[in-house]
Amino acid sequence: MCLAVPARVKTVEGKEAVVDFGGVQKRISLGILYGVKKGDHVLVHAGFAIGKVKKAEAEETLAALEELKNVTKDYKP
Repeated sequence: MCLAVPARVKTVEGKEAVVDFGGVQKRISLGILYGVKKGDHVLVHAGFAIGKVKKAEAEETLAALEELKNVTKDYKP
């Protein structure tokens, strides 16, 4: 199973960008996704932007991931 996480693009520098995952910043590759600009929301998988998403979709997904984190924080296998 693969998981792509939405992030907001902070800066674009050639074929790389710095994105923000709700406070965590990371440099990613734009090598397979063209036309990305500052302020866009992208899906990131394995360090690559693989698609653009609307802001509302990105926020909804991040909220769901945060909820999942809260539900599982006390889980002990």
